[in-house]
Amino acid sequence: MVTGLALAVVAAASLGPAWISPWWLLGPGIALVIMMSMHPRTVREFQRAARSVAYYGLGLARLQNRWAGQGRQGEDLRDPRHMYADDLDVFGRGSLFELLSTARTGTGERTLSAWLLAPGQHVDVVARQTAVRELAPKLDLREDLAVIGEDIRSALDDRRLAAWGALPPVAVFRGARLIAFLLSIAGAATGIVWIAGEGIRPFLYVAAVEILFGWAIRKPIFEITQAVNTPARELRLIALLLDRLEKEPATSPALVALRERLRLNGSSATAHIRRLQRLVEWMEWAYNQVFAVLSAPLLWIPQFAMAIEAWRLQCGPHIADWIAAVGEYEALGSLAAFTYEHPAAVFPELLAGPQPVYQAADLAHPLIAAEEAVANDVALGGDTGLWIISGSNMSGKSTLLRAVGLSVAMAWAGAPVTAKSLRLARLQVGASLRANDSLADHQSRFYAEIRRLKAIVDAAGADPQVLFLLDELLSGTNSHDRRIGAEALLKGLLERGAIGLTTTHDLALAEMADGLSARNVHFEDQFEGGKIHWDYRLRPGVVQRGNALELMRAVGLDV
Repeated sequence: MVTGLALAVVAAASLGPAWISPWWLLGPGIALVIMMSMHPRTVREFQRAARSVAYYGLGLARLQNRWAGQGRQGEDLRDPRHMYADDLDVFGRGSLFELLSTARTGTGERTLSAWLLAPGQHVDVVARQTAVRELAPKLDLREDLAVIGEDIRSALDDRRLAAWGALPPVAVFRGARLIAFLLSIAGAATGIVWIAGEGIRPFLYVAAVEILFGWAIRKPIFEITQAVNTPARELRLIALLLDRLEKEPATSPALVALRERLRLNGSSATAHIRRLQRLVEWMEWAYNQVFAVLSAPLLWIPQFAMAIEAWRLQCGPHIADWIAAVGEYEALGSLAAFTYEHPAAVFPELLAGPQPVYQAADLAHPLIAAEEAVANDVALGGDTGLWIISGSNMSGKSTLLRAVGLSVAMAWAGAPVTAKSLRLARLQVGASLRANDSLADHQSRFYAEIRRLKAIVDAAGADPQVLFLLDELLSGTNSHDRRIGAEALLKGLLERGAIGLTTTHDLALAEMADGLSARNVHFEDQFEGGKIHWDYRLRPGVVQRGNALELMRAVGLDV
């Protein structure tokens, strides 16, 4: 603005005969031209800085436990029929996914969610752990991936891009590229002859043949040129990420394997994508009104369109794998960021044996701030496959179940867990903590619960074994039916080799422990000075008192 104002002042001062020379306009004019040429780059740098600020702002929010509602929540990835996602708060506001995900592409988000929703194979998850350890201290890499390019999430449709690469070949008759090349040489040569004054007739003959040739291939050429614009733009965005990843050294087997997937015929994926970009840019020269006069006899658009199709046939089948590799990098980067931000978290010991085992020391809920979370020990497997947890309202029973379930999901995704130590077999979590009635599906809460329980029973005995987490089992029916149904259900699960936890307010259900070789544990509270206090510590045995009446009175109900 200052330079423009100076230019205007000098211009005004140079108008009168007694004023300064017009040559004074040269200085601010040159400065204005230089600044205008620098403006696009300045805007790009400003936008990158803004993305960097947002990235670190979200990181600080996670460290200060005010991250809920600020990140990607993965609502579009929810499956209400999943056996634990809704019950354990895997998606949604304040969810595990929001805490973990730093991915910018849809593939990265889907990869991370897939890891959290099903236990990986032992060899794969051990490799992920090694990769996450390597990536954890690489702050510069994670920042670069977070700020490179524009808003990749909104500008990139990775599924459509992969589908374009896998389309069947566009039908252009055999030998068309060679004919187009020869005709372009003939057009150039006869054009030179015409310009040299040797006659226009040869050029017209060639032009007539070119018109017939262009008419014969018009449909496939139009199909190629119309289809390539969006993929070329989106591949440019992918190339920004690929280029950064290709430059990053890697030593862990998983990261080395990912880098190898980003190579084709001895060249990097980035190099192949840049070749496509050049082909598209050169083809678009023909749309310039001045160059169009020269490009027509050279069959410019058909030649480059066929070159683009040749590129797609060679590289297109690999696009999906390139995008998938980026997604895996982003998912690993998300786990690495969590590792870096939670130095007290530990990588669990993953057991390869067939026996269901879960042994945690000082396990805390990962979504609760470290200074607020209360840790407990949990041990399942062997002679004790079931814990029956009794306790008063709000004492921590459901929170413990969710902490156990999330630790399993995180462990078999490849992440560290918020515990002092954790040993566990490959377990499939089955949870019933949040069964809800549904008017649309014409089902009551009790019916929704027993349908989930049926799914858990069906999964038990398979590979991987089931870790069941049942909150207030069969609370939607009378105490007589509840006792009979709960005992039969738990017995069936244990006979199928499953292990798990169940909570109850009904102390009669705690009596089942002896018949099921289960262990009774409980949470309790203290009522002092008209207020209830909880310490959220597990204790052996059955709780001896409830707090329902005290809670009702505390909120002002006359009971």
